Amino acid sequence: MIDSNILEYKNLEPLNVSRETFPEFEAYCNLLKKENSKINLISKSTEKDIRKRHIVDCAQTIDFIDENYDICTDVGSGSGLPGIVLAIIMKIKKPNMKFNLYEKSFRKCEFLSDVKEKLNLNAEVIQKDIFREKFDLIVIALSLAGIDFIGKELKDLKIKTPLLVLTKGLKYDKKRKKLLTISGLLKNNYNVANVSVLKGPCLAKELARKNKTSVVIANKNIKIAKWIGKQISTKYYIAEFSKDVIGVEICSAIKNIYAMVIGSGQNLNSSSDLFQKSVNEMKFLIKYFKGDQTTILGLAGIGDLYVSAVGGRNSKMGDYLGKGFTFTAAKKKFMPKDTVEGEQLAREIAPYILKKNDKKNIPLMAHLLKTIIYNKKI
Repeated sequence: MIDSNILEYKNLEPLNVSRETFPEFEAYCNLLKKENSKINLISKSTEKDIRKRHIVDCAQTIDFIDENYDICTDVGSGSGLPGIVLAIIMKIKKPNMKFNLYEKSFRKCEFLSDVKEKLNLNAEVIQKDIFREKFDLIVIALSLAGIDFIGKELKDLKIKTPLLVLTKGLKYDKKRKKLLTISGLLKNNYNVANVSVLKGPCLAKELARKNKTSVVIANKNIKIAKWIGKQISTKYYIAEFSKDVIGVEICSAIKNIYAMVIGSGQNLNSSSDLFQKSVNEMKFLIKYFKGDQTTILGLAGIGDLYVSAVGGRNSKMGDYLGKGFTFTAAKKKFMPKDTVEGEQLAREIAPYILKKNDKKNIPLMAHLLKTIIYNKKI
């Protein structure tokens, strides 16, 4: 009988990831969860969905590994995502490829070394402060909760290297009493400039199948955005470019909330009406944050909103809300293992949005925030 957990890796088959790796993925998951109770390796909220959120997401980067080389380096390896995952895959595909895992934390290095030994991986764990090294580009792909940590690290070391931020969301700055985008937070609180952001409709399972995927990279200096795009694009992973960093970030942050709103419509007529009204509210918010309203018409706007509204976890939660469940009841009964990203943003921004006098311009968002925060029926 096949373990149901193993079946969660089936989306990796188009990448020619051997099924022989699946038991080792499971062993790694078990080690991660065990050690996560002692040190912070991954967000505890993602433990229940560890295979999809971490293993599958990391494994899909295998296509970017150049097998002409014998060494692959994971800079800032942390819990081993993606370094350990890729080392497990390459153990069968190319056994002589060595993985160098750089990590600053002594305890995380101990964990990585333990995994390496137990899974017999061709890897070397190197304890080193990687921010003191020289790089062409630094990619930040951690959760919203870790942005302040990385901001302090970058500020202390006075990093000038271009940054590509994949993290999405908004942070409420209690001192300034305002909402900040990720790039705004890094600039205003930590004096970190030269930030590019990558957003757009990109479902992990479709990218893992090498389905054509288009994203947008934004930087006020379009030449930098295009340079980054050249480094990461493939035949099926295509980058477009924008100067509107703020607009792209706002769209990416709030689309999950509006996906819930659209999902609450119980038929196509209602959902299409909610879609149109959601787009108008998103346009207002882009302007409010001093972004370019035309960004709503691109990949970061209606492109990403469409994908989230027709097939994401947030839309699914919206459907349950539309059927009369409270958020807590729906989460417990139907989605106990799923992370609903719209909820996380709602709790972050509600103290700010619900106090604003101009919330009359965003009635759908305001109503959904109250639905989640006060656990009311929609």
